[in-house]
Amino acid sequence: MASAAVAKAKPTETFVDNKRKDDIRMANIAAAQAVADAVRTSLGPKGMDKMISTASGEVIITNDGATILNKMEVLQPAAKFLVELSKSQDVVAGDGTTTVVVIAGALLKASLTVLSAGIHATVVSDSLHKASIKAVEILSAMAVPVKLSDRDSLVKSASTSLNSKVVSQYSTLLAPLAVDAVLSVVDPEKPDLVDLKDIKIVKKLGGTVDDTELVNGLVFDKKVSHAAGGPTRVENAKIAVIQFQISPPKTDIEQSIVVSDYSQMDRILKEERNYILGMIKKIKATGCNVLLIQKSILRDAVTELSLHYLAKAKILVIKDIERDEIEFITKTLNCLPISNIEHFRTEKMGSADMVEEVPLGDGGKIVKIMGIKDMGRTTSVLVRGSNHLVLDEAERSLHDALCVIRCLVNKQYLIAGGGAPEIELSRQLGAWAKVLQGMEGYCVKAFAEALEVIPYTLAENAGLNPIAIVTELRNRHAHGEINAGINVRKGQITNILEENVVQPLLVSTSAISLASECVRMILKIDDIVTVR
Repeated sequence: MASAAVAKAKPTETFVDNKRKDDIRMANIAAAQAVADAVRTSLGPKGMDKMISTASGEVIITNDGATILNKMEVLQPAAKFLVELSKSQDVVAGDGTTTVVVIAGALLKASLTVLSAGIHATVVSDSLHKASIKAVEILSAMAVPVKLSDRDSLVKSASTSLNSKVVSQYSTLLAPLAVDAVLSVVDPEKPDLVDLKDIKIVKKLGGTVDDTELVNGLVFDKKVSHAAGGPTRVENAKIAVIQFQISPPKTDIEQSIVVSDYSQMDRILKEERNYILGMIKKIKATGCNVLLIQKSILRDAVTELSLHYLAKAKILVIKDIERDEIEFITKTLNCLPISNIEHFRTEKMGSADMVEEVPLGDGGKIVKIMGIKDMGRTTSVLVRGSNHLVLDEAERSLHDALCVIRCLVNKQYLIAGGGAPEIELSRQLGAWAKVLQGMEGYCVKAFAEALEVIPYTLAENAGLNPIAIVTELRNRHAHGEINAGINVRKGQITNILEENVVQPLLVSTSAISLASECVRMILKIDDIVTVR
């Protein structure tokens, strides 16, 4: 009877267990913080590098936050937010991918403190939103305008980005190269838009990063197809980009034909020769002397026979052009891709002064197309490196430098680096928190203190005393030195703007906005539902 009474009483119970919600929130914050701590040591010019070993046996050495997080196998759903966060920063600004994750980790830690004080997650989230808007205003007030004609300022920004990379010793070469590359593709009709797809980075093993060069034309990381002794150098080139095959046609369906009669076999071979010869005569008649042939998956793009006839016709052949390269090539050469031999016209071709195969001294060869007439707004960068690890990292670093210049083209403002903006944000948000009333002020004060993580980490990674450095930095900013930052080379605090340690305003503002958005999303989660 007693057990029946208990069974009847159960459905009417209204007790709500909030402990599970708190536990889920704490677990999410702890997982996200663990991800942030993993990349924290990579921040700044003296940051450590990570060696990543993938399942396929590939080894990567980098300190680029986006690359590290992208290669990490993160299983916890909330921790994946931080991986996506670094990707977002990479898309928006290209640089500051480690900074944004470190700031997010510090804001989560501050959120944990205010949550444990009994403040509701919604209040914490709203306070963080207000603080991020105020932070962007403060950063914008600190920024210094820059003109695109001021090449020195652009080079300084690119150098600051490269100084924290593995290839930092080559920043004097790569920074001006990145500036020239971006400025050469800026369209005067759309001056605030830069598409980095217009800058092609070609990697070639051999030499050192010092041999990296900007090529005002086209570069192919392959040899000329001279199996039949065709030309390797052509002046006054008429270049055609073709998407059809110079080889005998195949049947549309999977079938095999057995020919047992020798006379019929000879006839087939003769027909093949006449078919290929007819195509090459049509190509030669247009005055074309350089062929770029798209890679084919259905049948051979060129055969030994067609290469032999092309060599006789003195036509230089570059085969196996990837499908996704066609758009860049046609834009550069200002020509049209030709998809059928019947559409082969002179007006669809591009012109150049020189197409030649260039040996690189270490056994490798590349093909350069120089002196392109009516060249589109594109450029190519040939990156060299002594091994694949250096080569890949040089490409990643160069991409970051290009993104920094792109940010400056989009939003022409510079800001000091070296932890100066974060300390100034911390100071001004702390002062603003005193004006706010109630729990909002308490939350904003916690977030203001959290932003000190950037100068603290910079000092820590440089082997300095972080507490002494951050205290002195706070003191300098309180006395109005808004550009005082950590000079990791000298191991002291200096006017970082005079030391040429600068970064685009867009990098800092997007880091603050994206980090606060990610933290707000994690705070609003109070349960995890698994669907099988």
